[in-house]
Amino acid sequence: MDTKELLKKVRKIEIKTRRLSDHIFGGEYHSTFKGRGMTFSEVRQYQFGDDVRNIDWNVTARYNEPFVKVFEEERELTMMLVADVSGSEFFGTDQQLKSEVVTEIAATLAFSALQNNDKIGLILFSDGIELYIPPKKGKSHVLRIIRELLEFKPKSKKTDVAQALKFLSGVMKKKAIVFVLSDFIADDYQDTMKIAAKRHDITGIRIYDQREEEIPSLGIVQMEDEETGELLLVNTTSRKVRNSYAKYYRDRVAYYKDSFTRSGAGVIDVRTDESYVKKLLGYFKRRG
Repeated sequence: MDTKELLKKVRKIEIKTRRLSDHIFGGEYHSTFKGRGMTFSEVRQYQFGDDVRNIDWNVTARYNEPFVKVFEEERELTMMLVADVSGSEFFGTDQQLKSEVVTEIAATLAFSALQNNDKIGLILFSDGIELYIPPKKGKSHVLRIIRELLEFKPKSKKTDVAQALKFLSGVMKKKAIVFVLSDFIADDYQDTMKIAAKRHDITGIRIYDQREEEIPSLGIVQMEDEETGELLLVNTTSRKVRNSYAKYYRDRVAYYKDSFTRSGAGVIDVRTDESYVKKLLGYFKRRG
């Protein structure tokens, strides 16, 4: 992708996702993810109904009338976007690839955080850490994150969710809002998930294509494993083959949901041909 084409794509995603975050997600994001606590803002004269515990006795004594302390929510938070860039993300049979949906959702969340003056960071992972961008504020930083999501070429096509969660726990010592975006066709990450979720507010966003859920009966077909590159001849007319694949897929999805919910984390499922706007908004409203 040349620079001109890349900038055009970044701009297109910025226009679409910024509009969504401005009009839909800004307030929902703010109310869903609260700040770390309350900080002192100012003092003002006591009004009927104020909590007497907030009276500032020093100022009250000085002016000979009651004044109260006013507190504001300490808003500054850090959002970490943890995005899967393995081979299976480049699958899609309808309007969009899974990787394109990941980019749009990540951009929408990043602009929502930007509205609240929060820091945003990015981790791209396969079966290792492909890229880490430390959290920072600002529009130019968000646009850099979008560029990387659009253009990044991973070294590996495999997936290891546990590695991503371990790395997250290592680099983020303070509590962060974390969105893990993947198809979660992986296992062996439940224990790592429990550790990460004790410190961070984590939500898993599973992006999937409806054609992945089962193999249609098409005769003997050559198939390529997106993550290993292995070519296989598969007899798709075999009910045993189709059932075996469907069970494998269902087991991975069940493992993802179980791992996240047992850890106290949130889960969102987004199909590539569905509106991710409705899914995100519904999740924020349930949590808010």
